[in-house]
Amino acid sequence: MREAHYLRSVGLIGKSLRYVAQLDGEWVALIGWCSGAFKCGPRDRWIGWPEMVQWQRLRLVVNNARFLILPGVRIANLASRVLGLTVRRLSSDWNDIHGHPVLLAETFVDPERYTGTCYRAAGWETLGLTRGFARDSGGWVEHGKPKLLLVRPLVKRAVEQLRDPASGVKEGTRVSKLKLDGRRTGNLIGVLLRIPDPRGRQGRQYPLVCVLGIAICATLAGARGWKAMAEFASRLNERQRKRLACPKNPKTQGRPVPGERVFRVLLSMIDPEVIDKALEPWLATLYRGQKGLQAIAIDGKTLRAAQANGEKIHLLAAVVHGTRVALAQRSVGAKANEITEAPALLSRLDLNGKVVTADAMHTQTAFAKWLVDEKKADYIFVVKDNQPTLKKDIEDLFSTGSFPPSG
Repeated sequence: MREAHYLRSVGLIGKSLRYVAQLDGEWVALIGWCSGAFKCGPRDRWIGWPEMVQWQRLRLVVNNARFLILPGVRIANLASRVLGLTVRRLSSDWNDIHGHPVLLAETFVDPERYTGTCYRAAGWETLGLTRGFARDSGGWVEHGKPKLLLVRPLVKRAVEQLRDPASGVKEGTRVSKLKLDGRRTGNLIGVLLRIPDPRGRQGRQYPLVCVLGIAICATLAGARGWKAMAEFASRLNERQRKRLACPKNPKTQGRPVPGERVFRVLLSMIDPEVIDKALEPWLATLYRGQKGLQAIAIDGKTLRAAQANGEKIHLLAAVVHGTRVALAQRSVGAKANEITEAPALLSRLDLNGKVVTADAMHTQTAFAKWLVDEKKADYIFVVKDNQPTLKKDIEDLFSTGSFPPSG
């Protein structure tokens, strides 16, 4: 590799894995993999992950840093064949060697030397050119040579697992969930302190902020239901329990956590809209200014087996695309009320430069104008046969083969 590769280097950054390709017992190619690039604009925008998720799941991206067909070897389609065989086993091998799988492969091709044909033949996708910067001594240096970026998912739903905070990644027998750092946990506690406690003075073994904090972190980590919240709480270490305001037992000096009954009783007493309004700004900080919050979907759902005054509960939510994170939600009396409730749902969110998507129910002139004029957002709406004039106008617009000049 040092003698024949144009970079004249065999160094691989971070965790690495090297393969030798053989044909009839003879070496024909060498290929090296290492940790993914620390930052890469085209990749990060394509995945759509917020900063908090990116730093924790960057280790699930692997970089093909070296690839060499040995001198004198001339076999048609050999390069794409080697790539195909390698990526089939790469995630499993990485898990065996380094203790966790990898979900996405990336590589950078120098366009002045190569076109990346073998990668495209092996099913890789081209994402575009980098800006031409390299990491150096903790900083960034412009080298003026942008590279062509190509990627290939290694498992099903790879991108969803990388960007969705609620998704788990199998690591041996464990499932790794998103972790909240100390700063964001502290910010969460500050938000929850402003929520009034519905309980009386008696029977407050656990502070409201403790129960809500654990419940929210458990939900973000994929817990569903009171029992799952209690199991999540039982796995917290002493440091985590302290961060989440678990009270200290003066006798044992330990910090007990709420059980299933505490979560069930207390959370049933609190108005969900009070919690939603308090959490909306905090949830937005997880995505604010990051690649992950590019599009928000308006989605209405009727809760199964849930009733209020004998009627089904219908929720309207604003959900980050590609994730299960709801930035805001409102209870609406019936599905037909979604039209009038949509502006109220989005009013507290920063939508500047974002895209709002919705089904045909929300294809309303007033709502579209409000999004553009008031929220500085763009939108993608569905148009069906119940709006024949608008649908015909759109069909005529696209039938010309090109858009008419503006103005």
